[in-house]
Amino acid sequence: MTQRMAPSRRQLLLFGVLAAGGFVAGDALGQGELQPTPECRDGDEPTLRQTEGPFYKPRSPRRSDLTPGVKGRVIELSGVVLTRRCNPVPRTIVDLWHADDKGEYDNKGFRLRGHQLTDAAGRYHFRTVVPAVYTGRTRHFHVKVAAPERPVLTTQLYFPDEPGNAQDFLFRRELLMRVSEAGNGLAARFDFVVDMT
Repeated sequence: MTQRMAPSRRQLLLFGVLAAGGFVAGDALGQGELQPTPECRDGDEPTLRQTEGPFYKPRSPRRSDLTPGVKGRVIELSGVVLTRRCNPVPRTIVDLWHADDKGEYDNKGFRLRGHQLTDAAGRYHFRTVVPAVYTGRTRHFHVKVAAPERPVLTTQLYFPDEPGNAQDFLFRRELLMRVSEAGNGLAARFDFVVDMT
């Protein structure tokens, strides 16, 4: 007989946050819940910082759907911005940019670039396409997370099971998203932990 453990404070809090936004019943593409990444425990370390790279552009448009006029396999990226004590952080700017399906960045306009504010429960969501691999880099997203009155967290998110992960000198396991098939596209999940108590 298996003994069931009582849920932790983190599990109860995260369940409440996800349930409030409909994330428990299924994601935007109809797939089941994706487990949070990384798991937040009271006093947890903040999300690892990484370089922004040469292709960041300020003043991206405020939008969550980056797919209009873009080819590629659709991916829905979602998650929550949390403090080190696992409390959600509302009104956090989450700025996403990445290469297209040919491995190219739009440096003249704002294709595959956008930002949004987290809601009252700290949630964010983007609809975009899977970026291509390009010379010297594995598949990845670039992100800036600007919580109110805190330094900006600049980092990169990586795809699991990519052959290029082992050769990319910037790759870090702590920044792997959880990714699953979802209809004709993919669903990805990453929860950011910012340096706030």
